This record gives sequence, structure tokens and C-alpha cells, in this order.
Amino acid sequence: MNLVERAKNLILTPAAEWDKISSETHTVQGLYTGWIMILAAIPAIASFIGFSLVGVGAFGLSYRVPVVNGIAHAIASYLLALGTVYVFALIIDGLSPKFGGEKNFMQAFKVAAFAPVASWLAGVFAILPALAILSLLGLYSLYLLYVGLPRLMKTPADKAMPYTVVVIIVGIVISLVVGALTGIMLPGRAGGF
Repeated sequence: MNLVERAKNLILTPAAEWDKISSETHTVQGLYTGWIMILAAIPAIASFIGFSLVGVGAFGLSYRVPVVNGIAHAIASYLLALGTVYVFALIIDGLSPKFGGEKNFMQAFKVAAFAPVASWLAGVFAILPALAILSLLGLYSLYLLYVGLPRLMKTPADKAMPYTVVVIIVGIVISLVVGALTGIMLPGRAGGF
């Protein structure tokens, strides 16, 4: 699997790429080492560069997160991102039968591994904190999830939207928990240092 080609195809032709992914044979380890660990590193590294090396500034004032705190935050957010993929796969797999889909952990893991590609790629905007708002482009991952879930989990068309909405709501809760945990690593009012 060519990482760049796969990412490009998921962004530009998601339906065709999900159909291809559905029939491929993958392992959890293979997806972690050849896809997830690489792409999940983008936002973690970009945030470290942006907040610890470049700094945040406005009106002539600037602030940089201390390097040690930045590294701790990057490592924590990276490790939590890796764990979140697995938890998300468990949730997708567990909810599938409730929406008329098949229970298949590997297919659920493929959805959890490939759907966040847009958000991981959009994480690069954190390199320049002034452009971090552009990371909202990562919301395209929600559409990728919507297209991929019914294809891989064999959900009936009439239940695809409710299934996607429930998975997104659970994903938001997971994201809030992960955000709170990584926020502890940053100094200041919200952080613990």
C-alpha cells in the first residue's frame, strides 16, 4: 500500500477507495506500522513545532510553550491518538449489529484507521499557529467516515446515516476526553504545569 497514493485517493475519490479497502486484507499491526503511526505523528509534530518553536503571537506579544512541555504534549497526544484508533474500532464494531451491519473487527479497524486521514493531514497547519484554523479542513474525515462505514460494515442504506451519527457522537466524546488528557500537558490555566 502506497501511503501517499492511498491518502490522495481517500480524499479525492473516497467511494472507490473504500470499495478497494473493503476487499483488502490487512492486519492491525500492519495498519499501525504502515499507516496510523506515520499519519498520527503529523499533528503531534506540527503542534510541537508551532507552539514550542514558532510560538503564538498577537499584537506584538508572543508566547512559546516550553520545549519540555511541548515534547510531553506531543508524545501524549501521539500515544493517545494511537490508542483512540483502536478504541474507535471497538466502538464501530460493537455498534454495527445494532444498525443491521456485520460484526467484523478487522473491517471496523480499517474504518477507524483510514477515516481520520483528512484530520491527520490537516494537522500540518499547526506548524504556524496563525493558520491552525485551517485544521478545520480535517472535518472532511466525517464525510470519509460516512462513506466508509456502510461499505465496510455492510450497514443497510437506510441505517447508514443514524449509524454514522452515533459513531460521530461517540467519537466526539472520545476526542473531548483525549483533548482533556493532552491539555494537562500544556502549561497555563488549562494545563497542569
